Amino acid sequence: MECVVQGIIETKHVEALEILLQGLCGVHRDSLRIHELCLKSVPNLGLVSSEVRLLCDLEQPEPTWTVRHIGGAMRGAGAEQISVLVRTMAESKVSKNALRLFYALGYKLDHELLRVGFAFQFNSGAPMTVTVSSVNKMLKLHATDEAVPVTPGIQLVEVTAPASSENYTEVAAAMKSFCEYLAPLLHLSKPGVSTGVVPTAAAAAASLMSDGGGTTL
Repeated sequence: MECVVQGIIETKHVEALEILLQGLCGVHRDSLRIHELCLKSVPNLGLVSSEVRLLCDLEQPEPTWTVRHIGGAMRGAGAEQISVLVRTMAESKVSKNALRLFYALGYKLDHELLRVGFAFQFNSGAPMTVTVSSVNKMLKLHATDEAVPVTPGIQLVEVTAPASSENYTEVAAAMKSFCEYLAPLLHLSKPGVSTGVVPTAAAAAASLMSDGGGTTL
């Protein structure tokens, strides 16, 4: 399982967010360039259709592939009372032949994206990953060099953390605490809950750019 929250930030404030994250996390960022292919199976004979995502890491000297399946979100009173989305997730490293394999299994390409940005991996009460990326669409099949932003001037911020049925409440609490440090720049909430751009972002970004982000978590 994993806990996840998302938010958006204007591209002009991303540098300030990076400064803040560097101070909070105390680790160097990783560059991000991920080619993401969403594949869906065609339902037949009463079988339920399924969706998997193939992720190709283009930052590596030799591109590496990962297959990821995101399951349903946890439901019930417990899920509603916490500020993060808890969902099942399974992923595995695969070979570069994975796309051909899934085509042979009956999957079809639904859409593809290119995510470009950076990520911080750290521990703040729980192991977390913060990714900040521009989400781009391809004008031609697999043409990553010709990708254009889906929402120009806006970038996606996502915080994720691994969890289990035994510790998700503790992980959620740690994520909520961490996200409060980012509140002046952006609001993070459950995926699908649109909160828009935070009104205080410009002032907070100006402050961070002037002092260099001296905050340490």
